[in-house]
Amino acid sequence: MKAPEFSVAKEGLPFILFAGFAALICAVLQYRYAALAGLAVTAFVTYFFRDPERTLPEDSGAMVSPADGKVIRMEELHDDRFLHQDVLRISIFMNVFNVHVNRIPLAGTVRRIVFEPGRFYAADQDKAALHNEYCAVIVETAAGQQYAAVQIAGLIARRIVCRAELGDQVITGQRYGLIRFGSRVDLYLPKGSETLVQVGETVKAGETVLARVKEK
Repeated sequence: MKAPEFSVAKEGLPFILFAGFAALICAVLQYRYAALAGLAVTAFVTYFFRDPERTLPEDSGAMVSPADGKVIRMEELHDDRFLHQDVLRISIFMNVFNVHVNRIPLAGTVRRIVFEPGRFYAADQDKAALHNEYCAVIVETAAGQQYAAVQIAGLIARRIVCRAELGDQVITGQRYGLIRFGSRVDLYLPKGSETLVQVGETVKAGETVLARVKEK
């Protein structure tokens, strides 16, 4: 079996190159401690933008996690922004040490993309879901159900990257974006979906099965 290769998200390359160049200049000018600090920053930024391969579950109907991090909330509510129905919302918080590449939870067709500018409260707060800047991707599955994966900016994270486009045919585990420097992703599922994780559980994008959605 071929070993997975270490890769870096392309959105991180400008940051890595800038930090590395700054460290090189400091080294040339013989600013030893500044050069060492620059190397440390370069290493951290490279680590932050890492993009490892993931092993998808064999269950083709499984809803996988869209993000690495910790499940901080799981609740039923009425959603009047994305699916316009009663839903189950699963919130995943990503700290600065998590992989920040986001992945498609379940194969389907992108029906809507909603971007809304907003505030930048700490992503683990309740008001972040209502007031923070976000980008929502609404996908319709082969079974006729719709779900929404919502990237939410945070206190430090001010840049949401979403590569998905309207009409895209996406597959489970496919990379579709990231949020720079820590934040949160909320997953909105039809009410009645079977959950397979608990609050406080650590999950991995593209690998951890969060739920199974009933056919429409």
